[in-house]
Amino acid sequence: MGSDGARLAGVNPCRFAGWPRGLAALALGLLALFLVLSVWTPVTHVAGEAKPAGELAHENAERPRDFDLALYDRVIERLRGGEHYYDFIAEEQRKAEFPLRPAVAVRLPTLAHVNARLGETGLVIASFALLFAVLIAWWRRLGEEEPSSAVRLSAMALLVFGASLGTARYFFTLHELWAGMLLALAFALHRPGRWGAALAVAALALAIREHALPFVLLMAAMAGWRRDWREAAAWSGLALAFLLALAWHIHTVNQMLLPSDGESAPWLVLRGLTGFTSNMVLSSNLRFLDGAIAAPLVILALFGWAGWSRPAGQFGALLFMGYGLLFMLAGRPDNYYWGFMVTPAFFMGLAFAPRALKGLLTAVARR
Repeated sequence: MGSDGARLAGVNPCRFAGWPRGLAALALGLLALFLVLSVWTPVTHVAGEAKPAGELAHENAERPRDFDLALYDRVIERLRGGEHYYDFIAEEQRKAEFPLRPAVAVRLPTLAHVNARLGETGLVIASFALLFAVLIAWWRRLGEEEPSSAVRLSAMALLVFGASLGTARYFFTLHELWAGMLLALAFALHRPGRWGAALAVAALALAIREHALPFVLLMAAMAGWRRDWREAAAWSGLALAFLLALAWHIHTVNQMLLPSDGESAPWLVLRGLTGFTSNMVLSSNLRFLDGAIAAPLVILALFGWAGWSRPAGQFGALLFMGYGLLFMLAGRPDNYYWGFMVTPAFFMGLAFAPRALKGLLTAVARR
């Protein structure tokens, strides 16, 4: 056991174990409320349409390639032909009847270049290498922070459940898939005082999809909370460098716009709880279950992270609650794939949920 493990050895792994009775009762009531609400909250991927998650998964398996994935396929082929991304991307989006306004509707070129260079075989190798890296990194981190071998093994099984989609060839052109796997790896690699590898991996995720920015900002905030100003400056510097690069991307795309180019439908649509549960279910292997079963599992996974008192639990609870709030406020139903940003590691929370529930019940029963 390393120094971090020795320091945590005497700390109760359940955050709720020492809570006052009234606060524990309130938390238990809120958990019950959200579980009931999730059962009745529809899982949707099209505005105004609600279907069981299992039925949606069946449709996805039978339908032809999604329009956005087909667009990225054409972009990759043109890059392999020697063309430059910004010379043709506006043309391709117009052909596909995809909006160019605002400019962030045009994806960053990073993943398209990676796909063009590696080819399908290279991407298969890269996806499995990334999966194994995530599994190894989390095995080590859980070994440092989780005292129960049974919980550790359960968490690893659930990590395989969540991260295995990272090897799905169908989604190799999907930016959120790679960015989410990289964030899961960065999360596992991070340690206070040893954050260089996590920073580098998160930087690659950010270069692929701007939706990785909340992860980077939370890392900066947590480092500041610990008064580790050097680390806080590093994460803040990464965020600033990315924003400058994004500004250049936006400026470049804006130079291509025509008066006839369409505007994207609004992303701020305030979907509420269904935005969170739908994104998490449809971006994971839970999509094969009925929504009334799958959605409560999402709530329980988040509850498990909130109840784990280790540093990984503290960061994970804030991270997943933050993205959950984002999905409740922003993103249309057809943007459900944003959930890939966090689903690789998210369902590990189910391994911590039984202990968290026991801690709450113990606290409520305490006189």
